Amino acid sequence: MAYILSLDQGTTSSRAILFDQAGKIAGTAQHEFQQIYPQTGWVEHDPYAILTSQLGSAVEVLGKARVRPRDVVALGITNQRETTIVWDRETGRPVYNAIVWQDRRGTPLCRKLADDGAEDTIRQKTGLLIDPYFSGTKIAWILDNVSGARQRAEQGKLAFGTVDSWLIWNLTSGNRHVTDRTNASRTLLYNIVQDKWDTDLLKLLNIPESMMPEVVWSSGKIGQVTTTLGLGEVEIAGIAGDQQSALFGQLCTSPGDAKNTYGTGCFLLQNIGEQFTLSKHRLITTLACSATRKLEYALEGSIFIGGAVVQWLRDNMKFIERSPDVEGVAHSVPGSNGVVFVPAFTGLGAPHWDPYASGLIIGIQRSTEIGHIARAAIESIAFQVADVLGAMDQDTQNPFKELRVDGGAAANDLLMQFQADLLGIPVRRPAVLETTALGAAYLAGLATGFWPDIETIAEHRQEGTVFEPKAERKTIDKIQAKWRDAVERSKGWNKETA
Repeated sequence: MAYILSLDQGTTSSRAILFDQAGKIAGTAQHEFQQIYPQTGWVEHDPYAILTSQLGSAVEVLGKARVRPRDVVALGITNQRETTIVWDRETGRPVYNAIVWQDRRGTPLCRKLADDGAEDTIRQKTGLLIDPYFSGTKIAWILDNVSGARQRAEQGKLAFGTVDSWLIWNLTSGNRHVTDRTNASRTLLYNIVQDKWDTDLLKLLNIPESMMPEVVWSSGKIGQVTTTLGLGEVEIAGIAGDQQSALFGQLCTSPGDAKNTYGTGCFLLQNIGEQFTLSKHRLITTLACSATRKLEYALEGSIFIGGAVVQWLRDNMKFIERSPDVEGVAHSVPGSNGVVFVPAFTGLGAPHWDPYASGLIIGIQRSTEIGHIARAAIESIAFQVADVLGAMDQDTQNPFKELRVDGGAAANDLLMQFQADLLGIPVRRPAVLETTALGAAYLAGLATGFWPDIETIAEHRQEGTVFEPKAERKTIDKIQAKWRDAVERSKGWNKETA
């Protein structure tokens, strides 16, 4: 039997998932790795921890599923997107830890760029807003703060990559330094209208173009694995940033199709077709996956803290032992009892884009229990999604009729039902929640003939669960008003100390 192996490199763990021709999961393995917080607002990963956890998962899933390497037709890779790694081309060693997409150390540089009037130029070329979320300011920080890095970069000795580039470099023994268009579009440096690294933006951030990887299509043969993992000669044939991969995994391939992924963060994307269009409501425009090798665009609303708020309850507050336990704790009470939780741990993303916002819990009373806080934490995820969906509805003038969902937190029935109540539209959860990994598998499978076309893929998709709205609109409007008030209170909290 033949399979596609998908490497799903996420923010807190690396997974490897085997898919058969029906798109069903034949095996999965997962390894978490350490989160590094050197100081407030900084988030880092050890690049070798990323690599070893991902390679270890790949080896483990083959053993668990009793699949021979020769039965793996192709490899698809999907990854946390804006996370930035710079390494030496000769030794292959990183010059610094990976700076994670959640990291805010680029805020002063972003402020300077905005003050210098660069935002309109950046938006017109990249579809992005000026924010430390994106890779460009992270690269600039490494060059300016790591001893000798700028000199080596100017000599052509350093390579930059998002996590996909780092994995492929190592999987091919340094023979391929590439990224795909979806990841390139998250750097602040790639012109998504002209389809190239933008010389003006590289100069603006003082980054040598020699550091940049070759940009390839998301679906296509890249090169063969050359490591000694037993995967030698397996073709790498699919690459996509995690959210665009999930959009493709949900088969949102036509304009108007949209999905929301509930992962460490939350990301709502809507396919808008082949015409580059800027949002009027602080959303970003990004490149979507294309199996036809045409530039296709999506509107995106990025939420920095989604499922990560549950990890915070588990790891920082010790309220729960395992993340899935949060649903039971939240079910121990009938509601949040007036508690509102704004999890702006790393600022606020779309549609607010406030890097100075701070986390906030408000409405605590003498009667407040852990269950109320847990419930407010779950509700905070849905509130943020509702804010983004509202902005997207205004941009497109074509209101959502349903929301397709995926990601780990989408398994939480309480969250999904509250999301449907809040939005007032059905929430559709697929039978296979791992649509991020599935999207990368589809891209690799289409490139190698494992699947002949998207129509064949669609025939195999299984129906999932639909959550219909049940709550009274008057009740929802009241709690939504409290949420909006709390968000306004959280804004600008750290501006004086940033």
